[in-house]
Amino acid sequence: MLLVDQIGSSHVHSTDDPETARSSNSKITTTLGLVVHAAADGVALGAAASTSQTSVQLIVFVAIMLHKAPAAFGLVSFLMHAGLERNRIRKHLLVFALAAPVMSMVTYLGLSKSSKEALSEVNATGVAMLFSAGTFLYVATVHVLPEVGGIGHSHKPDTTGGRGLSRLEVAALVLGCLIPLILSVGHQH
Repeated sequence: MLLVDQIGSSHVHSTDDPETARSSNSKITTTLGLVVHAAADGVALGAAASTSQTSVQLIVFVAIMLHKAPAAFGLVSFLMHAGLERNRIRKHLLVFALAAPVMSMVTYLGLSKSSKEALSEVNATGVAMLFSAGTFLYVATVHVLPEVGGIGHSHKPDTTGGRGLSRLEVAALVLGCLIPLILSVGHQH
């Protein structure tokens, strides 16, 4: 089987070991996942910046800044543990670090006043914020929640007997999803 290291290298490695192939793919998959996550952060930041509401701008900025450093630390730690060379780690980190600012500028320019006139029937800022929020919900439900419930994406046989979420956990999850809906009843803008 042939493997091509993605970011920053054109080396081709030949291996017949599927575990090595999975390990190599996990490096690029982890980086790609965090780059998409950072791009969604950028969409939220650009959409917030295009509004005239400084409170929204501040909240989105602070939320992004509070989790950006731990995400970068986690990426670097994972790549170092996976045995990637420092120069390649820097390239992965550079791509991750540029994703949010680039997408925030693209979103901001896309939602500029001239674009808003063309999109007057659609609240483009709201749609951009919903898109960003939707990516986080997708990651939480598809990737994080199964891991918490013990039924994750492992390719190894299940020796822990992961039975999923209990009824109480599912009820708490559903209640948590319904609280914003309940709070919005009767709330008008």
